[in-house]
Amino acid sequence: MSSIEANIRDNTTKGQLNAIRNSGNVPAIIYGGKDKNQKISISKKLLKTLIEKENFFSSIITLNVDGSNQNVLPREIKYHIITDEPIHVDFLRVLPGVKIKIEVPVNFINHDKSPGLKKGGVLNIVRRKVELKCPSEKIPENLTIDLDGVDIGESFKISSVKLDPEVVPTIQGRDFVIATLAAPTVMKEPEKPAEAEAGEGEEGAEGATTAAADGDKAATEGDKGDKKEGDDKKPADKKPPEEKK
Repeated sequence: MSSIEANIRDNTTKGQLNAIRNSGNVPAIIYGGKDKNQKISISKKLLKTLIEKENFFSSIITLNVDGSNQNVLPREIKYHIITDEPIHVDFLRVLPGVKIKIEVPVNFINHDKSPGLKKGGVLNIVRRKVELKCPSEKIPENLTIDLDGVDIGESFKISSVKLDPEVVPTIQGRDFVIATLAAPTVMKEPEKPAEAEAGEGEEGAEGATTAAADGDKAATEGDKGDKKEGDDKKPADKKPPEEKK
């Protein structure tokens, strides 16, 4: 559980808020339960370190507010639209017995001990986070799935994850899949390059053209030979013999 020093703030204007941010702090608020909302500010440097963790929104944080410790849960962060720096945080008080809905990340371990992965199998993650309903004091930091001994074709469902009896998924009525270990992708035989196909086609066309040309040449020579025989010459005009008187 992480712990952060926090200071009570009593600002009333936008200028005072900007002054808090310019001093390296982030305005925040604590809400929930019977107590009134409490305005605080925390170190931006420490906050950014916590935000980098994947389970930030599912981790309980202890805020030391003027010597008094309060367990809280991060619920929302607002960022500057240009600099993308955090400018405000909402914290929910963690109170015993109060149930909340929260998304918890899934963590996979022992990748190197999975026979399926060693064979080239692929881990298909269907859900990287699972929404749970649970008491605020029993929020799991993550859901752990052990890949030790897992082979190709096996799947991981929510029923395979050990949960506290008071921690239940918000999706009810079906045993939904979190991940599967699928077979490796089969490599297809590469197709024949388009250039090779075009070359073969051109070569065939060229051969057909040459053959046609040879046929035409032979036909032409045949015609010439026929003309030499004189079959196509017109007969000479002869005058009819004169009749004897």
